Amino acid sequence: MSQNEPAKARHVAIIMDGNGRWAKQRHLPRAVGHQRGVEAVRRVVRGARELGLEALTLYAFSTENWRRPEEEVSDLMGLMKRFILSDLDEFAQAGVRLKIIGDYKAFTPDVVELVEKAIQRTSGNSGTTLAVALNYGSQDEIARAAARAAEKGTITPETISAELDTADLPPLDLLIRTSGEVRLSNFLLWQAAYAELLFTDVLWPDFTAEHLGQALEAFRTRERRYGGR
Repeated sequence: MSQNEPAKARHVAIIMDGNGRWAKQRHLPRAVGHQRGVEAVRRVVRGARELGLEALTLYAFSTENWRRPEEEVSDLMGLMKRFILSDLDEFAQAGVRLKIIGDYKAFTPDVVELVEKAIQRTSGNSGTTLAVALNYGSQDEIARAAARAAEKGTITPETISAELDTADLPPLDLLIRTSGEVRLSNFLLWQAAYAELLFTDVLWPDFTAEHLGQALEAFRTRERRYGGR
């Protein structure tokens, strides 16, 4: 890339927000909003692959989401299982590699088994990496990384970075949040230190590959200084 050529994003992360609001606006159960949110995931993963992203990280289930009503958590788990079962063949054939960040082993054994089989099946793929944050909280991730760095020796920004869940991914370029909320909600706090941020009013079930493409075009117009002039 020449010095004057706009930067191209390699790694994009998305806080997928607005499923419940989407359903409420249509007088539908929240579960329907989550179902439409899964359809948006399919669209965006396909779009990320077609747009040449090296990595796409999606905030699917946070450590705080356990506080939601038990029925809603159960619905989310069921959707996750159906998504893996129905879409894994397509992702595997398309060269998508699945990666999980967070403590997914806190889920029920059937979910853990499905996740681990999906990770294993796509481990040799070299296309876009789809990193899904499950039972993930950034503060917890940083604490775990710092503890591992301390066990090995000196704690520095570099040694902590090397122990993060995302250590094998490209640096985060762009973080998107849908639904009009303007906060990071304990997501990729360390990784977002110099990432570009984009907040959109589009609710997640309405988010498309075209929206992702527009976000990448907006990214290319930004001047990234990393604290310099």
